[in-house]
Amino acid sequence: MDQIPITQTNRSRKYDLEERTYQFAREIAVFSKKLPGNISNIEYTRQVIRASGSVGANYIEANESLSKKDFAMRLKISRKEAKEAAYWLRLIVDTNSDDFNRDGLSLIKEATELKKIFSSIIEKI
Repeated sequence: MDQIPITQTNRSRKYDLEERTYQFAREIAVFSKKLPGNISNIEYTRQVIRASGSVGANYIEANESLSKKDFAMRLKISRKEAKEAAYWLRLIVDTNSDDFNRDGLSLIKEATELKKIFSSIIEKI
């Protein structure tokens, strides 16, 4: 049996979002390494790293859910964690020098977009 190569056209959309949430968490980890190591940054980065990782982890769990109710609950958790990540990122941007604004604001935008995507999926369930 020949394997069908996975291409953008025949690939399920869920994998695109899985990859996007993974990249979001990875970019936050990379961004966090650049921040000065003061007390507030240490605490804020711990929180944002946890929240950003949870966005993707719960989305993956949603895709393996046993029921629509479970699927919806996992997506709601992903949405909540995306909101939380945006909150911690906003604190990081507001309490650090302008050197971190561009990357921080870009990550806040991505968190907001993920939240909107999850909201849209939840509304259609």
